[in-house]
Amino acid sequence: MHLSPPPSGGRILLAAAVATAAALATTGPVIAAPPTAPSAGDRQQQYAAAAAEYGVPQNVLLGVSYLESRWDAHPGRPSTSGGYGPMHLTDATGVLALPGSAHVDEDEDPRGDDSRPLTLDPATAAAPARETPLPTASLQTLDTAATLTGLDAQKLRTDPAANIRGGAALLASYQKALGGPVGAGSDPAAWYGAVARYSGADTADAAAAFADEVYDQLGQGATRTTDDGQRVTLAATAARPDRAGLTRLGLRHAARPDGLECPVRLACEWVPAPYEQLSADPGDYGNHDLGDRPKQQKIEYIVIHDTEGYFAPSVDLVKRADYLGWHYTLRSVDGYVAQHIKAKDVGWHAGNWYVNAKSIGLEHEGFAGQGTWYTEAMYRSSAKLVRYLAQKFGIPMDRQHIIGHDNVPGTTAGTVGGMHWDPGPYWDWSHYFDLMKAPFRTTGTSRTGLVTIDPDFATNRPAFVGCNQQPPGVPTPTPPAETCPSRGSSAVLLRTAPSADAPLVNDLGLRPDGTPDTMYISDHGARASAGQTYAVAGRQGDWTAIWYLGQKAWFRNPASAPTAKWATGFVVTPRPGKATIPVYGRAYPEQAAYPDTIPYQTISPLQYTLAAGQRYAVGGVLPGEYYRAVSFDGTAPGDRTVVRGKNRYVQVQFGHRIMFVNLADVLILPSPIGAPR
Repeated sequence: MHLSPPPSGGRILLAAAVATAAALATTGPVIAAPPTAPSAGDRQQQYAAAAAEYGVPQNVLLGVSYLESRWDAHPGRPSTSGGYGPMHLTDATGVLALPGSAHVDEDEDPRGDDSRPLTLDPATAAAPARETPLPTASLQTLDTAATLTGLDAQKLRTDPAANIRGGAALLASYQKALGGPVGAGSDPAAWYGAVARYSGADTADAAAAFADEVYDQLGQGATRTTDDGQRVTLAATAARPDRAGLTRLGLRHAARPDGLECPVRLACEWVPAPYEQLSADPGDYGNHDLGDRPKQQKIEYIVIHDTEGYFAPSVDLVKRADYLGWHYTLRSVDGYVAQHIKAKDVGWHAGNWYVNAKSIGLEHEGFAGQGTWYTEAMYRSSAKLVRYLAQKFGIPMDRQHIIGHDNVPGTTAGTVGGMHWDPGPYWDWSHYFDLMKAPFRTTGTSRTGLVTIDPDFATNRPAFVGCNQQPPGVPTPTPPAETCPSRGSSAVLLRTAPSADAPLVNDLGLRPDGTPDTMYISDHGARASAGQTYAVAGRQGDWTAIWYLGQKAWFRNPASAPTAKWATGFVVTPRPGKATIPVYGRAYPEQAAYPDTIPYQTISPLQYTLAAGQRYAVGGVLPGEYYRAVSFDGTAPGDRTVVRGKNRYVQVQFGHRIMFVNLADVLILPSPIGAPR
C-alpha cells in the first residue's frame, strides 16, 4: 500500500531530480557489480570460529543466521526492522534516523471507487510511523552484542565476521540466562529457548514459530552463495528441540479466537480494523466494506504491499475508523501476523475498487526504496499465509494473481500516474514463490513465444537512484538523487533497442510527454519483474524483446546467464479488422447490466492501446462485475450487491501492471511456435 510513500508517478516523475536518473538510463551503468568476495570458505570458517569462541553449536548458529538473513551480509544496510548483517543485530534507534515519514499519499484514493471516493486529510488521518518508539528491547540487540564482544558498534554493522561473533555472543548469553548447557559440543536440542528469544518476538507463539523454523531448517540443511559471494553450508542434522525453555521467557500469549484465518503454525493474532459510522451521513464510514466473499464474489487476487512505516504505528493506523483498512500486517523482526479484516469483507488498500472487491491485502513492515532489506522471517510467514489463503479460496499461485501493489492498474487514465509502486524492485519474488512451494517453472523453449522474467536476484543489481529521497522533494529533491546502494533486485530494465546504450522505454501513464522512463527508484515504467510473463516480440543476440505497453521493449537475456525463462501459454491479439483496441484498468459491466437503483459505472479506457500484430500474455478470463457498497448500514439503493453483465474481459500482462481487454475485441490463441526474431 505505502502508508508513507513517495508517489509512484505524477509529480515525482516530473521532478527535476529525474535528470540524474535519465542520464543513468541512457549512458550510465545498468548493473552494479556485487562487492568483492573474500576467499572461498571464509564465511563458513567465521561461523565455526564464532561458535567455538562463545560455546554455541555451529549448526544452531548457522540455523539462526539463515532464518534471519539467509547468511547474506547486506554490508552496512539495515533490514526493515533495523537489523544488520548475517545475524541481524538490531539497532532500531539508529534506523529511526533514516529519511522518510508516514503520511497519506494524496495521489491515490485507496478505495478506488468513483461512486464513493475516499479522501483522507494528511494533516489528521495519519499517525507518525517513524517517530513512534519501537516496542521491545529486542530491537536494540546491537548494543548488547557490542558490550558482550567488546567490538565497536559500527564494526558489528559492517563486518560480517564481527557480526557473526556478536550474534554468537547474544545466543550464548540467552542460553546462560535460561540455565541451559553452553558449549560448541552441547546438544542443539537444548538451545530452543535461546533461539526463540533471539527472534525478538514479544509473544510466545511468534517466538515458537521462529524457533520451529530454525529447527526445521536444521533437519533440512541448506547450501547457498551469499550476496557477497560466499558459499555456506548447513549440514542436515535431526534435532528434537526441548521446548521447555520457551515457558521461561515469560512472553505473553496472543489471542487466537475461532475463525482466525491463518495457518496453524503461523504466529497470528486478531487485531480488528473498525467498521464504524463517522457522522450522521450513512455514507461517511470507515475503514472497509462488509461483503460475503467468496459466496457473493470470487476472490481473485492477493495483493502484496509494504507499509512504508514500522509495524506498531502501522497497526495503529489500521485500527482507526477514519483511516483505511487491509486484511493483514506482517512484522519484520519475527514474521508475526496481525489479521484486521475477515476475507469475506473488502479492504481499502489497492487504489482500484475492482481489485479491492476481488482481493486480500497484505501489508509488510518495510520500505520499498530506502536501502533496507526484507527479512527471511517475514518472507517465510508471508509465504505460508499466502499459500494458505490461495488454497482456501482457490487463487492460483502465480504472478497473475499474487501481485504487488505496483502491479495494480489505475482505474482511469487520470489515476494511472498516482498509483503506488510498492513493494518495489527489491522484493525477492522468486524466493518468495519458492517458499510458497510454487517456483517459477516453465516448459517452453526459445521458439514457444512467451517468456517469464526471472533474473538471479543476488547478481542482478540495476543502478537505481533516489533511495536517499524517500519521500522525494517537490519539485527538486534536496540533496540530489544519489545512486542507491548496490542491491539484488527482481527487476529487469526495458530499453527501446537491443543495446545497453538505448533509452529506456516510455510509459505514457507516468510520462505523458513520451520521454523515456528513468532509473529513479519509484519510476517502474520501464521494468519487468520476476514471475511476470510476456509475449516475445523479437530476439537479437543476447537481447529479447517483449510486447510492453504497446511497444517492443528489449531486455538483456544472454544464454550464459539468462534473466528469463522461456514459457508457454495463451496470448491475446486484436480480432481481424481491428487496428487497435482499448485497454482498461477495471473489468466493469456494460451499462445495460445495471438496475435502475445502481448508477452506471463508466467503462473508461486507459491511455494505452493494443495494436494489431501485438500479443500479450493471458492471466485469465473474468466476468464484468461491480460491487456496490456505499453506505454503512447497507440501506443505500442496491447496496451490497454485485452487478454482473454480459461483458467478459481478459486479464493481460500489458506493462508492469496487469490490465484488461474486452473479450469481444480479441482472439485468444496459444503462444505461437517460432517466436519472431
